[in-house]
Amino acid sequence: MGTENAAETSKASTLEREDAPNLAYIFTPPEERGLRKPIIMFCGGYRSDMDGTKATYLENRCIQRGQGYIRFDYRGHGRSDGVFEKSGIGDWAKDAQDVFDHVTSYYAGQPVVLVGSSMGGWIALLLAKARSGIVKGVVGVAAAPDFTEEMFDARLTDEQRADLMTKGVTKVANDYSDEPYIFTKEFYEEAKKHLLLSLPQNITFPIRLVQGMLDKDVPWESAVKIQKSFTGSEVDIVFVDDGDHRLSRPEDMALIDREIVSLSEDIYRNK
Repeated sequence: MGTENAAETSKASTLEREDAPNLAYIFTPPEERGLRKPIIMFCGGYRSDMDGTKATYLENRCIQRGQGYIRFDYRGHGRSDGVFEKSGIGDWAKDAQDVFDHVTSYYAGQPVVLVGSSMGGWIALLLAKARSGIVKGVVGVAAAPDFTEEMFDARLTDEQRADLMTKGVTKVANDYSDEPYIFTKEFYEEAKKHLLLSLPQNITFPIRLVQGMLDKDVPWESAVKIQKSFTGSEVDIVFVDDGDHRLSRPEDMALIDREIVSLSEDIYRNK
């Protein structure tokens, strides 16, 4: 019973920064039995927050294993400060890096596995490259690196692309809300500085990708593109035949957790 409610009763800490909005995060330290397991850090998706279903489910699973776990909100998301509309991929990547550096500074030598959901997969891959000495693996859940390019090329109509370039903004249908996504030229252009799939990426850490075949937002081909772009270590894909973008059914989340456990065990087996 205590495990089921652990995520709900957790209180957020605040990472105060002089040059950027303050960030809310929750860190569950590893227990002694969990010190031979990597710390897990969850990077949420676009407009998602750290109190989402996957973030809290995985936290509870880590608590059961005594495994350290981090969840947080980017600026403009959830409980963190900042304005969403004034933020971009580079800002959110910096947020993730700042939380990562702050927490891991107390656990020198402890490896970390990043779990990135949707846009969080992009953030996790950027963070893994920036901190490759500490990050020992990435689990992507409908991972969406470079989603801005896919959106521009495949989802926008000619009229929407024209509006984006001339008016600086367009609206994109949102399958999960009556409110459309607001896609700005500024956001699109800033994201180009952080693209990963346009050039080969050499990595030193394994990647596991969990991808729904029925995903309308991040098509299954995106996982294949990641696999082809990232070389130097294993990149495995687990396709979920009847899975959609959210991958938040009990069986989906159990699958994600199994990948985390498997990767965690591999890291210490190969040390």
